Amino acid sequence: MTRHPGTGRYRWVVLAAATFTQAASGFFVQGIGAMGVHLRHDLDLSAAQLGLLLSAAQLAPLAGLLVAGELLDRYDERWVVGAGAGVVAVSLAVGSLAPGYAALLLVLLVVGAGYSTVQPGGSKSVASWFDPSRRGLAMGVRQAGLPLGGVLAAAVLPALAGSAGWRATLVAGAVVAFLGAVTFTTFCRRLPLPLTGTPTDAETSTGAQADGRLRLLREPAMVRILVSGTSLVAVHSGIGVLTVLHLHETASLAPGTAALVFVAVQAAGAAGRICLAAWSDRGRSGASDRHRRSGRYAWVLVCLVAVGVGLVALATPAGRSPLAASLLFVWLGFFGIGWYGPWVAHLAESAPPGRTGFALGSAMAVNQVAIILTPPALGLLKDVFHGFAPAWGLLAVLSATALALTVRTPGTRPARRHFRDMS
Repeated sequence: MTRHPGTGRYRWVVLAAATFTQAASGFFVQGIGAMGVHLRHDLDLSAAQLGLLLSAAQLAPLAGLLVAGELLDRYDERWVVGAGAGVVAVSLAVGSLAPGYAALLLVLLVVGAGYSTVQPGGSKSVASWFDPSRRGLAMGVRQAGLPLGGVLAAAVLPALAGSAGWRATLVAGAVVAFLGAVTFTTFCRRLPLPLTGTPTDAETSTGAQADGRLRLLREPAMVRILVSGTSLVAVHSGIGVLTVLHLHETASLAPGTAALVFVAVQAAGAAGRICLAAWSDRGRSGASDRHRRSGRYAWVLVCLVAVGVGLVALATPAGRSPLAASLLFVWLGFFGIGWYGPWVAHLAESAPPGRTGFALGSAMAVNQVAIILTPPALGLLKDVFHGFAPAWGLLAVLSATALALTVRTPGTRPARRHFRDMS
């Protein structure tokens, strides 16, 4: 297989562009939580209304990710992602003129629809440009864009909202998202040689496509991906919604100090996405497809074990110590956010020929269910039991269950090879 001239150098340009677009497109949404005080004051919101605002941008991707996956299998991701990021920019710009809360909710729904193309599209683009020996590192760097964007948003948007009002933050988010759209369409190109080969005529017929998609979702490798992904993304959501509250109410940290710890947690998550994915690359050169994917997935299992230990520890007296609790949250940030790097690399490598977009979109859509349901569920547990232990306990049980199920799920026939056998 001959690589396109300049691939060795240009792939890093593609990675940088995809990472920036990821951070830019999610910049405003990642900063909504940090602006909670300003939004509640300026729009006269209840806590429930603020929570709904936080979830609005996550609702559209339930269907949007599936649509995006299909588009990515048919068209150049350069235009699909660029258009999605452009929708985010235009929506936020229009949102700066929103007359009130209801209009802002609608704007964020549209923002979520636009963002649906960015996550799987950028992942597909990066995966296609990097060979297996460096793909984990590349995917980890790219996925670190989201928590890094969150760190920058938490540092910038609250100050902007305090000095210029909440509408100015939407304008800033629109400008940043527009820069992301321009960057991706300018620098990202489709590699002439596809990631997993070219689908056969049997695979491209309408009937074979529909049947193949259903079979792919039932494949052992895909089942493991879905089960582990939903469990770990629930942990990620729990970290996002409860960290500052736990540190303030249980560990007795001042709100400002708790917020600083949360920034450190996000930074640890970004580092985890890069480091864990890079470690999953070790020994990849010359390895078979099956051994490469199983080795990559082993790091996902490590993350399941690590978050389970951290969550259980938070429910003990250690969770009441300011220092111990802070260190535990940083630990959870590294593994409970960092898991996404090796997970998404494993997912991209497990996709059958011509179905990378569908596989990415489907798995991310399933994750989206957990992203939407976890924050209100954990908040309800906290309100009912007047403490955080039940919430951490639930997440620990989910992690242990996912670990047991994925270890026991047979995976001797890789999805890609089995898909060809069935065709």
